[in-house]
Amino acid sequence: MSFPDRKTVLDFLKENPAATSKADIARGLRVKGKERAILREVLEELEREGKLERTGKRSFAQTDRPPPSGLVEFTRLTREGDLIGQCVGDHGLFGPEVIYGGPSGKSRSRAPGKGDRAVCKISGREDGSWRAYVVTLLEKRVSERIVGLYNKTPHGGRVTPASRKERRELLIPEADRKGAGDGDLVIAEPKPEGRRHYGPPLGVIREVIGHITDARSASLIAIYANDIPVDFPEEVLAEAKTREPAKVARTDLTGIPLITIDPHDARDHDDAVYAQELPDGWKVLVAIADVSAYVTEGSALDKEAEKRGNSTYFPDRVVPMLPFELSADACSLKEGELRPCLVAEMIFSRDGNKRSHRFLRANMRSAAKLAYEEAQAAIDGKPGGKAGEILDTVLKPLWGAYAAVSKARDARSPLDLDMPERRILFNPEGEITGITTKERLEAHRLIEEFMIQANVAAAETLEQKQAPVVYRVHDTPSDAKIAAFAEFLQTLDMKWNIGERPQTHRFNRLLAEIRGGDYEGMIQQMVLRSQAQAIYSEENLGHFGLNLARYSHFTSPIRRYADLVVHRALITAHDFGPDGLSERSAARLEDIASHISMTERRSMAAERDATDRYLAIFLADRVGAEFEARITGVTPAGLFAALAGSGADGFVPISSLSDEYWVHDAAAMAVYARGSGKTFSLGQIVRVRLKEVTPLQGGLLLEMISDPLPAPAGRSAARKAISRDSDGPRASRAGGGGPPRRGKPKFNKRTLPPGAGKKKRR
Repeated sequence: MSFPDRKTVLDFLKENPAATSKADIARGLRVKGKERAILREVLEELEREGKLERTGKRSFAQTDRPPPSGLVEFTRLTREGDLIGQCVGDHGLFGPEVIYGGPSGKSRSRAPGKGDRAVCKISGREDGSWRAYVVTLLEKRVSERIVGLYNKTPHGGRVTPASRKERRELLIPEADRKGAGDGDLVIAEPKPEGRRHYGPPLGVIREVIGHITDARSASLIAIYANDIPVDFPEEVLAEAKTREPAKVARTDLTGIPLITIDPHDARDHDDAVYAQELPDGWKVLVAIADVSAYVTEGSALDKEAEKRGNSTYFPDRVVPMLPFELSADACSLKEGELRPCLVAEMIFSRDGNKRSHRFLRANMRSAAKLAYEEAQAAIDGKPGGKAGEILDTVLKPLWGAYAAVSKARDARSPLDLDMPERRILFNPEGEITGITTKERLEAHRLIEEFMIQANVAAAETLEQKQAPVVYRVHDTPSDAKIAAFAEFLQTLDMKWNIGERPQTHRFNRLLAEIRGGDYEGMIQQMVLRSQAQAIYSEENLGHFGLNLARYSHFTSPIRRYADLVVHRALITAHDFGPDGLSERSAARLEDIASHISMTERRSMAAERDATDRYLAIFLADRVGAEFEARITGVTPAGLFAALAGSGADGFVPISSLSDEYWVHDAAAMAVYARGSGKTFSLGQIVRVRLKEVTPLQGGLLLEMISDPLPAPAGRSAARKAISRDSDGPRASRAGGGGPPRRGKPKFNKRTLPPGAGKKKRR
């Protein structure tokens, strides 16, 4: 038998999966001379038989196992919510499918989504599956699919993308428009490349999703562009219509006047509260809809809920995690109707510190459904309707308990960064009628603080019982972000000791010091940017923003899968019934946490997309109008500014500022004119003119009217000296005099204030 033979090559590859090139294999087997030709023939034969795949010109991989590390592209989500991918080679995807298993080691990369590529470590499991652990997440690939606007042309049509990040347009031959008409919103894909074609690529319409004149077109675009699941499978709807709650022992709380306090237009009510004064403190009950009694592990409802991860809240609609038969009916804590619930009973001292708590699985009957405004008006001396009837018996004890708990909250000093929320108003036809800023009432803070306390109690109980926990974690700001923040403050002649551990009370002291001053908006923005992103995790990193050592999500199982998992863990830990968290699901907590972190980010991106477009639609007839605005972003290409009133973000190209030469100073988050040192900085209040609106992309082009500020004292001369020789440290050439750049400006999407009607994600 000649050497090397088939068995020798396959055995070597199994023992050395990292050896993928022909040279690696030859070196490992010590193949020399004429044996190299034999090796080439063996590799080609194994490739023809399907035992090996060619991943490059001279590299191979086994078809039944991936390499121990490499580039992975995540291509799809399973019905169970698993993110699936394959390794990437020079000739495309290869090897068996791998399941996303979370970050590798201490990597803090965001969780990947469909279409993402990442450098991963890959390992096998006893069940034969493979897990990919992300080391580095790469920049998201441009999706093959385009959501955009179809317009007819003499020879077919053209699809203009709705995303500002997507630069491709597709020409649609008449035969491929699939019934799309002028002004239709469509999903299109490029056609496979064939003969040479000049100009925009050819494409084919896959689906018509609506029309640009539809009042709800902004949400439609955001839903499809961000892959938000909308329609429930038939088996899920069938289960929702027939589900009955689990028959388990429950504590009877129907005689206690628990009430719900929510936005006036809320359709689902997943939390109710009650407080009672004690001789030495307060007892507070937080009752939460027992969704786990209806949505059991492994059911079609459960798989779909995990896949969605959470509800998605748009300005004009909600895409729910659960069908409306459950979310707005059977599970919702409706006034006067018997409902199963899980209850956190907490005892607080007079100074607001929690002395004890316990959990109950109970039945309740809501005594009242109040809006925040109704409850607040009653407390403020203007009682009316139901709020007036329960003012003394229910509302005043709640406010008394909150007054005590708020003392402990103030001593804890959570991050005091209360950004305004705006709400887009619609008429019954779905047309925008106005934009308002949500008033932040004490009633909002009361409910929020009681929910936080119940969430803490859930995490503490599961830890005490050594049960599995999905934590809601908000990591401490990184050293790099704190260093950048300190460098920024230094440009304002303010000091921040980067040697001390970041603490919320230190941020709060700074925010209090600058409140009402010229730098308030600027520093608020920078404090926000210095923070880590809150995620779900099996590992407890604490919650920096709330200044809590342990924290989970327990209070919203109708709209968050994380809370449903925590409910099941509590049920198992207390032996409340057979419908708790199984060992199989407990073993998957890391994967579940990573997946629902991804779905939350997906929803947030979709919500911002829709809000951007609705704001652009609202302002479309205001072109030429002047607005007061605050600079919210500074880049080498120009300035982003949020318009007063609406909060809509627009872009001012740097080439349009003036005929001076403008330099980007990254440390100061500013641009300044070379020579004079005059400055536009983050947070600065300016006057702008609306020049152009592109509702399809949600883009606003602005013109600066205000003059720049004089150079900051003590730095003008230094800037002038730097400017004579270079663009300065950390600065980049940003543009200058002469005519504006030709062509349509490219907009970058910016974060707007959170949309109205959405509960805060903490």
